Amino acid sequence: MSQEKPRTKAEQRIAMMHTLIEVGRTQFAQHGYAQTATEEIVRQAGVTRGALYHHFGNKEGLFVAVLKEVQNDVSQRILAAIGITDDPWEQLLLGCRAFLQIGLDPEIQQIMLIDGPAVLGWETWREIDAAHSMQSLREGIQALVDNNLINVTSVDAVTHLLSGAMNEAVLWIAGAEQPHQALDEAVEALEQLLNGLCSR
Repeated sequence: MSQEKPRTKAEQRIAMMHTLIEVGRTQFAQHGYAQTATEEIVRQAGVTRGALYHHFGNKEGLFVAVLKEVQNDVSQRILAAIGITDDPWEQLLLGCRAFLQIGLDPEIQQIMLIDGPAVLGWETWREIDAAHSMQSLREGIQALVDNNLINVTSVDAVTHLLSGAMNEAVLWIAGAEQPHQALDEAVEALEQLLNGLCSR
């Protein structure tokens, strides 16, 4: 029976950062950024406050790491949703529906859509968003243009308009009395908007 090899300092550091991000993600989702105490994060993570500050600088630095992880998870789930078809039109609709469905998750709402812009400011939040879910949306719209399925003067403008509309739609759906019906209505409205851009 072989003994488990001791972890290197680099592996220990990565493991500690991962633990802090996971605990931080749970705390930020449950309590919101303002009500989350770093004392509770380090207690649950089993590390010192100095370790948190060493790896992330401060509470906001940890939140940025958590937000990036959440954004990456959202992007991966959208990619999985669109992977069932090669049709660009269907891919965009499936991706948009997936984003709206994912956005119903209270954790995603709190970290990505509520605290993200409030804590970091719109400019920083948009930079992070642009590197993740907005990038997927832009690629979807560009694919429609490349396949002559829609006719637009600016892919970037359409991307920002749709991204803003979907972020707002998620919050509207979440507050609706019948969220699943609201989701269907939002997807139908989105499809109608996209149909207005059709060149076919």
